[in-house]
Amino acid sequence: MIKDWFTYFLYSALWRVVRTMPEKSAYSLFDSLAKFAYKRDGKRVQRLRLNYAKVCPKATKTELEELVLLGLKSGMRYWCDTFRISDWDREKILKRVKCINEDFLLEPVASGRGVIVAVPHAGNWDHAGAYFSVRGLRVISVAEHLRPDRLFRRFLKHRESIGLRILDLDAGVMGELRSFLNQGELVALVADRDLSRSGIDVKFFGSRARMPAGPAILALETGADLVTVFVGYTNEGITIDCAPPIKVDKSAERKAEIARVTQVMANRFEDAIKANPTSWHMQQRIFIDNDFVERA
Repeated sequence: MIKDWFTYFLYSALWRVVRTMPEKSAYSLFDSLAKFAYKRDGKRVQRLRLNYAKVCPKATKTELEELVLLGLKSGMRYWCDTFRISDWDREKILKRVKCINEDFLLEPVASGRGVIVAVPHAGNWDHAGAYFSVRGLRVISVAEHLRPDRLFRRFLKHRESIGLRILDLDAGVMGELRSFLNQGELVALVADRDLSRSGIDVKFFGSRARMPAGPAILALETGADLVTVFVGYTNEGITIDCAPPIKVDKSAERKAEIARVTQVMANRFEDAIKANPTSWHMQQRIFIDNDFVERA
């Protein structure tokens, strides 16, 4: 209970203070926090290092450490963006985005068949969602239920303030997501990690990883397009790079097709991360290592 209260207090205090700071000072603060975290070398930093070692196996020790520090700065930039984005106006949200092949998302929504957007933990996917919301699309996504509950509710309210509709993953969401897609909506899913029993084993950077089956299942069951998107950081803001829809064979054996489509998704994530590794700020386990314990 004390830990939950402290967590909520810490996030709330940062949220309040960072929103009032000048922009340059706010991002400088989070840059310093990244350097501090790097020096402490805690579990999340160590996990990021292990992940980057898979991404860049030929990197020297010095090069790997540079990647880790830049990845931490990318992750801290995400949090600074998150605390400040609800105060951004329409012009600022649009101005800081470069979108490549956005018709892969706009056309299926306009045609009424809907689109599933699968993204990895890269750049700022909330900013990407806000961008499409400003463009007139309704963006539906899901989030794991955080502790404390008060903090989770605050994040829900925050994301709603920038135009997103967030469903609680722990409440069971597949039925609602099918319904939204059948109405021709855009459903965005962070899809590079699922260590539960229902996750799909994939080959990722030459190793075994596990990713969610949800995007492939929804594409099979609804006929919505399944598009992978990589959100990368630039000096000015973000780039949203949309790949062509993944072809889904509804006549194929279901289990095998779900596995195949999820592997295609993993391959696309891998290619995008190779091109811009430090925008991928994954500080959690993703690879199935010797000490892996399956989640419930």
